[in-house]
Amino acid sequence: MKKVLFTIFFITSISLSSFAAESDFPDDIDSEFKSTQSVVFDPLSGYNRVMTSFNDSFYTNVASPVARGYAYVVPEVARTGINNFFTNLMFPIRFANNILQFKFENASKELGRFVVNTIWGLGGFMDQATNTLGMKIYREDFGQTLGHWGIGDGVHVVLPLLGPSNLRDIVGLSADIALSPTSQLAHNTIPYKIPQNDLQELGIDILYKTNEYSFHPDFYEKIKADAIDLYPYLRNMYNQKREKEIQE
Repeated sequence: MKKVLFTIFFITSISLSSFAAESDFPDDIDSEFKSTQSVVFDPLSGYNRVMTSFNDSFYTNVASPVARGYAYVVPEVARTGINNFFTNLMFPIRFANNILQFKFENASKELGRFVVNTIWGLGGFMDQATNTLGMKIYREDFGQTLGHWGIGDGVHVVLPLLGPSNLRDIVGLSADIALSPTSQLAHNTIPYKIPQNDLQELGIDILYKTNEYSFHPDFYEKIKADAIDLYPYLRNMYNQKREKEIQE
C-alpha cells in the first residue's frame, strides 16, 4: 500500500510535475508539443484509456487543488528554497546517468554544482551555482540513458497516478529510485539515504512533489484544454518530450 501511495507524488522526468517544474515552462504549450497523426503501435490502448480517465480525475480533484492550497499557505521564497534543496539532493541520479552516457564533462559540472550549492548555498537551499555562477544543470535519468544507448521505448503504458510512461522508462524509474536519496531502499548500506522507514520516505516524497507541483498548479488544466481526445494527446506529448530529452 505504501508503494502505491508513494507513486502519487514521486514523478522523475516522467510525472506530471516533471512537465511543469522546469524554469522554461512554455506559455504556449502547443508550440512546444504538437499532436501527431501517425499510426502508433499501442496494444494497451484500452487499459491506457481507462487509466488516463482515472488519472484525470485524480489530477483535477486532488493533485491540483492540493498544490494550489499549498502554494497559498507556503510563501514562494520558502517553496523555492525547498525546491532548490531537493534539486541539489537528486545530484546522484544526474551524476550517475551523465557518467553512464559518457558525458563526463557534464558529470564534472554536476559535481561542481553540488559542491557549490551544498557549501555556499547552505545545504542546497540556495542555488548559488545557477544564480551567481551561471552553471547549467544537466538533467539525466536512467530512462534517458537507456534511450541514449539505443534501447527502444517499447509499449506505451499509463501508470496509475504517475501518468504516461513506457516499458523503457519504467525500468529507468526503478533504477533512479534505487539511487534516490529520498528512497529508503538499501538505506543500511548507502550512507546518503535519508529515510529509514516507509513512513519517512512517504512523507519526504509527498513534500517533495507537492512543493514542486505548487509552482504550476494549473499546469494540468492548461495541457488538456485543447485536447479533443485526452489519451493520445498526452501520449504524444510525453513521447515527444522524452525523444527531445534523449537527443539533447
